[in-house]
Amino acid sequence: MKASMWYRIAAVLLVLYAVGHTMGFRKTEPAWGVDGLLGSLKQLHFNAQGFDRTYYDFYVGFGLFVSIFMVFAAVVAWQLGSLPGATVASMPLVTWGFAICMAVITVLSWTNFFVVPVIFSGLITVCLVVAAWLAGRAV
Repeated sequence: MKASMWYRIAAVLLVLYAVGHTMGFRKTEPAWGVDGLLGSLKQLHFNAQGFDRTYYDFYVGFGLFVSIFMVFAAVVAWQLGSLPGATVASMPLVTWGFAICMAVITVLSWTNFFVVPVIFSGLITVCLVVAAWLAGRAV
């Protein structure tokens, strides 16, 4: 397979990851026993640079930031898959930087989250590493 196919697969996985993250990051299970804590995060207001906010606002805001960046990463991966091979080969900082960034996200998923993010980030990392390697060989 060519690098372009690996970038396209990564793009699709990134979109699926973003959708799952967006739908799931605010859900909790009653067995976790965090309802009281979440209630406190939602009720305790404070002034942050002139804005009335809660810690739950920060949690939701940063969660949505992550989702938006995943969609942007999907667009970047799709675009890399659309470029001529010589163009992608001339961008090793981008191709390998993207792959390394995703590898770090995989490690963070392993150390801080659970199996679904680990699987998604791991598969995306594999796609991006293979794509970067194949793109580099196209020179």
